[in-house]
Amino acid sequence: MKGNYSPLPQWAWAQGTPEVSGSLRVQLEDFRVQELPAVTPDGKGTHLWLEIEKCNANTDWVAHQLSISAGVPARDVGYAGMKDRRGVTSQWFSVALQEATNSAWENWSWPDIRILQACLHTRKLKRGTLHGNRFRIVVRDLKGGIEGLEHHLNRVAATGVPNYFGPQRFGHGGRNVVRGIHWLQNGGRLPRNKKSIYLSAVRSFLFNQVLSRRVERENWNRMIDGDIAVLDGSRSTFACTMPDPELEQRCDRFDIHPSGPLPGKGGVNPVAAALRIEHMTLEPHEALIHSIQKAGLKSARRSLRLRPVNMKWMIEGINLIVEFDLPPGGYATSVLRELVSIDSDTISERQ
Repeated sequence: MKGNYSPLPQWAWAQGTPEVSGSLRVQLEDFRVQELPAVTPDGKGTHLWLEIEKCNANTDWVAHQLSISAGVPARDVGYAGMKDRRGVTSQWFSVALQEATNSAWENWSWPDIRILQACLHTRKLKRGTLHGNRFRIVVRDLKGGIEGLEHHLNRVAATGVPNYFGPQRFGHGGRNVVRGIHWLQNGGRLPRNKKSIYLSAVRSFLFNQVLSRRVERENWNRMIDGDIAVLDGSRSTFACTMPDPELEQRCDRFDIHPSGPLPGKGGVNPVAAALRIEHMTLEPHEALIHSIQKAGLKSARRSLRLRPVNMKWMIEGINLIVEFDLPPGGYATSVLRELVSIDSDTISERQ
């Protein structure tokens, strides 16, 4: 199971390597994320829902503080998704109060965290229960061809970007991929959360490899024969036989997207041209994919295309301020990489 897994490769750009460089997260306020919930609490029930703003703190740490403050097991704290640590982010949490030893949330207090609102609800907040996330990002100290940046911003807003998993997924320098492969090769005991992180990193790496090949062939944002289409905003998929003018029109208006593989057991595979590209890309990793299947992961599909919506921006001197909404699973850094070459040290949350 050998291969070039670290450092991470430079996956292909849809618009070519950016001519502008800049720095991200120079200040914590430069990276703001607001969760867009799919459900709002109804004001009754035994689960306390809290919208929390956190600064330079990760989601798991906040959940742990909530369990301590309420006096409940960790399993009684819920949240919809993980949020970046290095930045200012807001998201919803839920706390089951049935066994709480302290339900007076007004008295709960932690550094760099504040409760924006609280409301009761009948159910726990479960993973994935969100419409997406709203981002406001400042990229500072722009250098290079700033005069061409407006063109790239307009193109991204109109056509979207390759839906790469961002570098946060892989750990610093891709170490989670390397550690995941080592565990798949050699076995051994791992905490459940570590196992999940490593397997996700390995599958995400393989997805990015396929997507990069499609970007190189300039067909990442259109349907080709044998593609598995994914409905926008859904996990529903269906096979496509091309050419088909109706499917091409649906793809043009972002109703459907071509998809790529998250390898695992079972699932639907492409045929024809799409299959040839995936097979060519993944064949060197067959042993790795077999190990993923043995680990029990089920195969899935992910859109090859990511479209930021409600996108707006300002270029102020040598700083870019950009805002947009992304669906669940979309990475803001995958949008930024089509616009600006970011210093890898400023992408990391380890600072």
